[in-house]
Order: sequence, then C-alpha cells, then structure tokens
Amino acid sequence: MDTEKKNPNWKAIALVLAGIALTSAGHYLTPPGMRLWHGIFQRLYYLPVVYAAIAFGWMGGLAAALIAALLYVPHIVMTWRHEHQYALEQYAEIFMFLAVGLVTGVLSDRERKRRAELQSTARKLSRVYRELQDTFEQVKRADRLSAIGQLAAGLAHEIRNPLASIDGAAEVLDVADERPELRKETVGIIRKECSRLNRLLTGLLDFARPRRPEWREVELCRVLDSVIDLVSHSAGKGIRFHKETPREILRLVGDQEQLTQVMLNLTLNAAQAMPEGGDVWLTARQDEDGIMIRIKDQGAGIPEENLDKIFDPFFTTKDTGTGLGLSVAHQIVTQHGGTITVSRNPDKGTTFNLFFPQSRGDLA
Repeated sequence: MDTEKKNPNWKAIALVLAGIALTSAGHYLTPPGMRLWHGIFQRLYYLPVVYAAIAFGWMGGLAAALIAALLYVPHIVMTWRHEHQYALEQYAEIFMFLAVGLVTGVLSDRERKRRAELQSTARKLSRVYRELQDTFEQVKRADRLSAIGQLAAGLAHEIRNPLASIDGAAEVLDVADERPELRKETVGIIRKECSRLNRLLTGLLDFARPRRPEWREVELCRVLDSVIDLVSHSAGKGIRFHKETPREILRLVGDQEQLTQVMLNLTLNAAQAMPEGGDVWLTARQDEDGIMIRIKDQGAGIPEENLDKIFDPFFTTKDTGTGLGLSVAHQIVTQHGGTITVSRNPDKGTTFNLFFPQSRGDLA
C-alpha cells in the first residue's frame, strides 16, 4: 500500500485519462442528430470511472468522475441548451458518474484492505507455523535425549566390560614378548572389544545426532536390528526380544534416524512395561497397500480409558515420564504419511501398529 502511494501507477492514470478524453471527443465530434451514439458515448464514461475507482479507491473514482463531468458539461451547454428536458437528463447522468465512482471506490478500498489483512494474517500464520516446526524439532530433540538417558545405564555396563577386557589384555601384552601366539591372541581380543565399543557408540551417536529429515530408502530390518541391539543393553533381566520379518528386503521411504527414534521409543516402553520380564515381538510385513510394523509386549497393558489419550502431548502414566515420547512418535509417523494405533492384547500386554502406505522401492 505504501509503495503504491509513493510510486503512482502512471500507466493506469494515463489509461483513465485517455478513456475519458476519447469518450469526450466522441461526444463533441458526433452530430446532435445521432442521439443513439451520444447515448453510447455517455455510458462509455462509466468504464474509465469504474476502472479508476478499482485501481485507486474512492478518491480515484471520484476524481475520474469529476474530470469526465468537467469535459461533458460544456458539451451539454453547447449542444442541448435548447432541449431542457434532455439536458437535465444529461446533468443527472453526471451525478450518476459521481455516485458510481464513489461507491465503487469505497467497495474497492474495502476489498483492498481485506486483502491486505489476509496477506498479513497469512504471513503471521506462516511465521507461527515455522515457530511450531522449530518447537517440534526441539521436542523431538528433548525426547531423543530422554531415550538416550534411559539407555545410558545399560550402555555403561556394556562399555565397562570391554574396557576391562582391554585393560587385562594390555597387562598380558607386558609379559607376552616371548610368546608370539599369546601376543597375537591378545591383540585380537583388543581389536574385537574396540570394535564392539565403536559399534555401541556409533549406534548411540547416530540416534542422538540432530539433523534435518533426509528422505531416502530405508531397510526396515536394519532399523529393527539396531533398535533391538540398543534396547537389549538397558533392558532388565528376563526380557527377550524377537524379530519377525519376511525373507525379502522391506524398504520404506523415510528418514532413518526418525524411524529409529519411533521404534526405539516404542520398544523401550514395551521393555519398561515388563519389570518382571517377558517377551517383546517386533514384526514387519508387506501388505498390498504398504508396510505394517507391530511392536507387542506382555506387560500390564494400557487401561481402556487411556487408549484415546496416550498420543496427547504431556499425557503419561509414569512417575518420571514427560509424556512426549508417544506424541512425538505420532507426529513422525504422520509426517511419513503413515498411521499409528494401539490396542490391548487378548491375553495381556499392548500392541502398537504402524502402517506406512508406501510400496517397496518407491522413492519420494
């Protein structure tokens, strides 16, 4: 709006003035006896008046109507001074020019103001959406760190064992100078334990590293293997993990880190729901319309009245829970075009069902 005021649309102004001038020339050059043409030219004044009102608002419409009147009044006086009734009709038409220019301009101003408000609202909504996206990324980051904290205790134990093996192997090396076969065996132990440590830390860092989603083909079996490998280190005694997948490779288009986060959160929840031990099944299969993944446990289950609430942000039944894990999982699955549902098992425990309507090998 401000730019339009500072830089007038000279092309539109010239078009309005040219329209009024040509219409006036038609009046002056047409003989009085050709009243039909005079009536046509008289109505043609409305075109530049309405255009000016739309382009410049009520002031533009009123100004165009006044210019048209100033050019038309002399023609009325010179041509129709002996026909008073017809001349009065022409003067009345001039008031119609003014009324049409004013009313059309007011309506145009209202429409322009409404459009500006809509654009401003759209910009605000876009900014709020970006802020919500940033907040959601922070929530995912916080939930990821929460899951890492739960894994830390189990990983500390897993890391301590290889370190003890490496320390013992180093002591053996001190006295193994004269026994090459013992030295070779000890070096093999060190390398094996270092590889084990590296594998554990790589899996943890891959999960913890925040980054933007990267859409690519993901092998679900590898994701499930890494999830089981991570959770098994922090799961309590007596918890057994089972993976059931078809022989063919299941591929899903998505972000591997986010999908791992979803599976890890659900599997951790399943393990924590069985403090006395039990079995956790992670199954994946190809359907006609996509891929179905199920995570089933033998825990106490979720009360019927809470099934509709567990995906709500900050809803939790744990004393130390944040209530964000399942909400974030729901958001990630939805972003991937999928659905996530939960149901109580007939015997005991809970099953989470994830469905992704993507065909194998289809890249986004």
